[in-house]
Amino acid sequence: MGALAAAFWGLVGGSALVLGALGGLYLGVPRRALSLVMALGAGVLISSVAFELTAESYERGGFGAVAAGLLCGSLVFFAADLAVNRRGGRHRKSSSGRQVGGSAAAIAVGALMDGVPESAAIGISLLEGGGISAALVAAVFLSNVPEGLSSAAGMRRAGHSARYVLGLWGGVAAASALAALLGNLFLAGAPEGAVAAIQSFAGGAILTMLASTMMPEAYEEGGESVGLATAAGFLLAFVLSRAG
Repeated sequence: MGALAAAFWGLVGGSALVLGALGGLYLGVPRRALSLVMALGAGVLISSVAFELTAESYERGGFGAVAAGLLCGSLVFFAADLAVNRRGGRHRKSSSGRQVGGSAAAIAVGALMDGVPESAAIGISLLEGGGISAALVAAVFLSNVPEGLSSAAGMRRAGHSARYVLGLWGGVAAASALAALLGNLFLAGAPEGAVAAIQSFAGGAILTMLASTMMPEAYEEGGESVGLATAAGFLLAFVLSRAG
């Protein structure tokens, strides 16, 4: 049941991409509003990485597991992001339409790369029969809504059809459920040190994603006010994590 619950909550987090994409395609949300929501989601994720992933990883495996996992996750995401950027996926989160027509595959791979670590972290959080972390699911959901909004608007401006955009994000949502399922199944019964390393690996990948793609796009279109939105998101996730 734990694995099925992990898949369900992974799908919940991933479904926010589809909801956001629908908004980006049909609601015409202003770019500044998109950037502020994106910054809010970034703040939520930063808080969750700190209090839901890194802190729990330290409790499971100590400093060594945290350091190894966090650095490896960051390096792996950095290398993968570099490869995707060189193939046309650099502005996959942008609403400005800078995604070039030939970068569809890079955008799809980049979207998967951004979403899988978050969903795997949800699956890990349900190990050992523990309840779902409301703060972590909220963090993934709130960060995915603006990503879907912004990217869908940008892909539409770049000439992609609504069917393509919704199909892409629907596929990523399904992959998110699968990542949460596999994260729970493969690590059930694994040594605490291994779980801790994977947990902090996801945290490192998420942090690097935020710094290299999500936050720069938010600042470019929202200006200095995104700092306030990021702080608000951090506080929101912190309150959720303590309330749970």
